[in-house]
Amino acid sequence: MLTEMPAELDRETCDRARLARDAAYDGLFFVGVRTTRIYCRPVCPARPAKSENVVFFPTAAAAERAGFRPCLRCRPETAPGSPAWSGTATTVARGMRLIEEGFLDRSSVDRLAGKLGIGPRHLLRLFLRHAGATPSEVAATRRVQAAKRLLNETTMPLSEVAFAAGFRSVRRFNDAFRSIYGRSPSSFRKKTRGRAEHDPASRRVTDQAAAVGNAHRDNVAWR
Repeated sequence: MLTEMPAELDRETCDRARLARDAAYDGLFFVGVRTTRIYCRPVCPARPAKSENVVFFPTAAAAERAGFRPCLRCRPETAPGSPAWSGTATTVARGMRLIEEGFLDRSSVDRLAGKLGIGPRHLLRLFLRHAGATPSEVAATRRVQAAKRLLNETTMPLSEVAFAAGFRSVRRFNDAFRSIYGRSPSSFRKKTRGRAEHDPASRRVTDQAAAVGNAHRDNVAWR
């Protein structure tokens, strides 16, 4: 079950890479395990599932669209930024970069299509073909992944994490985590609070993210 990807990433290649935990493929695709409904990076330390029980996706958003949840061991949100759409559709690559920069946190899919010089329906077709998910689904996955990193790496209050990651409300933040992980955001914070409080690097990330979150919240309120 591969959405359109570079020719070198056929099923056999992906399967060999995940069985070998080949770091060269980390970020190029994600592995969904049908028996657990969990998706992983190809370097996941968990015992590899049988080949007949796995399916491959070009993006994390595509895996989530198919009903898989992120692995808590290999943490897909920390995969290198080497997406499978690189070298395919230039329009999709540009769209993905804009989404990663938070374009859809501030604006609409229609405006994204306009910025890319195409119609909304054509944009949807291109994203489903090359990224395996809609622009809105890609943006939603990006927000949850950004928030998950902040929860693991900082001591920011949950409300500030929500706005820093691009959510427009704490309710949407909570709903997104329950939908993707089946757990509340606070359940992740309990395991990392003590470590982050004594980590100068984490405090710097907290301060930087808080500034971004305050700016985003002020922008949403102004709009």
